Amino acid sequence: MINYNPKEWFRFIFTIHRADTLRELFPLLFAVSVYAVVVEFLMTEVFRVTPDSALVKISYVHQTIGFLFSLLLAFRINSAYDRWWEGRKLWGSLVNNSRNLAIKLKHLSNKPEDIAFFNFTIPLYARALMHHLRDQYHPEEQDILSINPNKHVPNQIAASIIGRVYEINKQGIINQEQLLSLNPELTSFTDICGACERIKKTPIPFSYSVFIKKFIFTYIMTLPFAWAFTLSYYVVPFVAFILFVFASIELIAEEIENPFGTDANDLPLQTISDNIRLHIGEIFY
Repeated sequence: MINYNPKEWFRFIFTIHRADTLRELFPLLFAVSVYAVVVEFLMTEVFRVTPDSALVKISYVHQTIGFLFSLLLAFRINSAYDRWWEGRKLWGSLVNNSRNLAIKLKHLSNKPEDIAFFNFTIPLYARALMHHLRDQYHPEEQDILSINPNKHVPNQIAASIIGRVYEINKQGIINQEQLLSLNPELTSFTDICGACERIKKTPIPFSYSVFIKKFIFTYIMTLPFAWAFTLSYYVVPFVAFILFVFASIELIAEEIENPFGTDANDLPLQTISDNIRLHIGEIFY
């Protein structure tokens, strides 16, 4: 995720970073610009289409659907941002629940082996969930628990944490009421994992995404016909700019609708995981 100062307007306008859509869209913008030049040349120089031609009156169609198209793109980016923000709230809950669980366990068990176990496994769950959502597995040097990488890793870690808590309960270190007080944090780990998996594995419907792309393509390809006589060859930069705006919105939406990856605008899961590890260590020691 990119950290920035929203007040630095000058820097934003004149700096191109790796998340800027201009880099990715430049070949397409160039191709569309050439297309607009060809259309303008054919209409005015070769076929000599008159300004009152029915072909030119396609501009009325663009005026009618332009506003509706803007609403469609606004809905697209809002739906993608909702997924991004929901993912951030889920990881915020993971941070809070990890801290709460550590604070409770700190005062319920003073055995050094239990403290060492929870100090390792609670932050480990966040790191394992991050790698799980990115379809990765990163083994760690440790001798506290055994993990099978061919199975659901976050579930194995959550099961180990819950199993250790139940074992402490059987030993009489914590009573039944105290066990019930730990239950919300213990079960929240799996709930958060399931919610993150729902976001990751349920993309925007295919037909909806394809329709927007086709609509953008059709709209841009017909713009030179509508503005050929109004703007002459100035139609080229205008068409390229409109394509840049519309296509950038779609690209940004595609990037943030899965907020758990490693793109520039995805959630800073590594930073969040490192903070959980730091704070849990401060609580236990």
